[in-house]
Amino acid sequence: MDFLRPTTWEEALAAKADRPDAVPIQGGTDVMVEINMDVRRPAALLDLNQVAELREWAMVGGTVGGTAGGMCRVGAAVPYARIIEELAGPLPGLAQAARTVGSPQIRNRGSVGGNLGAASPAGDSHPPLLAAGAVVEAESRERGVRMIPADEFYLGVKRSALEPDELIRAVHVRPATGPQYFSKVGTRNAMVIAVCSFAIALHPGERRVGTGIGSAAPTPRRALEAEELLARELDWTAPLDPALSRRFGELCAAAAAPIDDVRGKAAYRVHAIGVMARRTLAWAWNDHLGRRAA
Repeated sequence: MDFLRPTTWEEALAAKADRPDAVPIQGGTDVMVEINMDVRRPAALLDLNQVAELREWAMVGGTVGGTAGGMCRVGAAVPYARIIEELAGPLPGLAQAARTVGSPQIRNRGSVGGNLGAASPAGDSHPPLLAAGAVVEAESRERGVRMIPADEFYLGVKRSALEPDELIRAVHVRPATGPQYFSKVGTRNAMVIAVCSFAIALHPGERRVGTGIGSAAPTPRRALEAEELLARELDWTAPLDPALSRRFGELCAAAAAPIDDVRGKAAYRVHAIGVMARRTLAWAWNDHLGRRAA
């Protein structure tokens, strides 16, 4: 196994172009587990730990992925621990999800970029990224930068829209304009892979609600019919209609397409998605009305 260790982003792109079979590694929380368990044996590892810019985040202006306005640009290697500490204000849904990731050691090493690169349906960062309308910044030496909306990024189980010579540079997320929540079901309270998960983001200025479903389909996905229901029928000035909440939960559950596996039954996952959808909507809605009254 070859070990490639670029020190700059340009060197990283060149290495990936020359060796598209090289597997990027930063925290190693997914890749090293697979190697140690002999799940795969890549021909080369592309160590990105020396590329300092991947560990930075900043607010950027302009238009990103067709979305105008300020965006939070989070470098692919910003660890979950820093997202919790530094980005809980602008990106509350992502920060909530980050708190559920593994142990403190894993949160100090793992990153959203690694989660995206692995493209596992169970990745904790995927639902809040979908709900918030995130855009993935990918780059290759030959084609330059490509901006990929999160809901177009996931193609299948551990398959993404990345080309073989592309690397994830950052993820762009608009700072929250309304309440966001993340909910996760696992076999225990900590250090657990999600049986299923759900994220919600209220966008009051656009009169819409974003959703994200995790570990309940071949890919992370949005509940589009549920989002459309709320866009049509939600009164943003009134208490939440219980019947509307129930229908929202039903449509979110219907958007799931889970399987039976060692972590849970498909029927349980469908039921849990419906419950989490109703609960997170209620939490977010109570926050929204509280902000309006304040």
